[in-house]
Amino acid sequence: MQRFNRVLLRTGILGSRLYSSYVSRMRYLFTLKEEDEACRKAMDSGSIYLFHKLAPLLQKAEYGGYTTPAMQASDLKGILGKLGQNEDLLQESILIGCSESHVTQFALDLGVLEKESVESQVTGKFVELRKAFFLLNGHDLPLISQSQALLRWHQTHRYCSESGQLTQRNQAGSKRLCHANGAIYYPQMAPVVITLVSDGSRCLLARQASFAKGMYSALAGFCDVGETVEETVHREVAEEVGLEVESLWYTGSQHWPFPNSSLMMACHATVNPGQTQISVNSVELEDARWFSAGEVREALERKRPPRERAGRATPVWVPPRTAIANQLIREWANQQPK
Repeated sequence: MQRFNRVLLRTGILGSRLYSSYVSRMRYLFTLKEEDEACRKAMDSGSIYLFHKLAPLLQKAEYGGYTTPAMQASDLKGILGKLGQNEDLLQESILIGCSESHVTQFALDLGVLEKESVESQVTGKFVELRKAFFLLNGHDLPLISQSQALLRWHQTHRYCSESGQLTQRNQAGSKRLCHANGAIYYPQMAPVVITLVSDGSRCLLARQASFAKGMYSALAGFCDVGETVEETVHREVAEEVGLEVESLWYTGSQHWPFPNSSLMMACHATVNPGQTQISVNSVELEDARWFSAGEVREALERKRPPRERAGRATPVWVPPRTAIANQLIREWANQQPK
């Protein structure tokens, strides 16, 4: 903590008064994003979360389930040495955040190494992120989602769109610079609206062909350029299921790493109870239908994808609690009479 405060005092950020814990952490992270050398020093004593081709490293937890282990830079240097890799690879780590005790958090993708060799050294498994969503608890997921999104952004934005030249990232990974023309690129998210439609006594759930069998969710779609959130909700509901929204309200948001990092803005919407005939857009959806409150509660009770049984239809289930779609569906169900 003393070292942390010295950094803030040296840069003039702390000033003559102490900030709240949250403000001081945000100011500290701002310093690390602006000063490469300060970021390098922070990494030496920070925590590093490992990925392999964007799949996070998981370990079985003592209490059951899985967790995301954090490695120390000194331990990783030893592991890289055993694998015949130069420790300079650590400089590819990107800054994610810091804990309440101001321990910095970084993410590093070891995709250049053989996956099995790395796993043998770290006692864990690299698991595709969609699967990890069902294995991890809600506490770990935001950090892992943010890490993967930033790692992906750097892997897919190496060149300047104007000059065609390679860009260079700062040490924190909070931006990339083209030295040919001075252009600066910052990580971005695509705005997406996710909407649960109701006619009062029922809610509408839909599925895409790419969904796991039996899974239904709320309607979702990207915002078009120039649209407001409200306009996107009206358009998406009309496009996908042929219904006209009467009213809507915003309820929350969530970063979502799929397909390429999105900001999910969740809304509830109502339609006229007398105009509920669904017209499914088969280009967008495989199916959409109305569900009663009882059916929705049964779907919410299924904590994991149900097992398929020969000759039987797969029971309906919804995204896990870690997804904001689940929050939308649960909010609606809790407001319905039992």
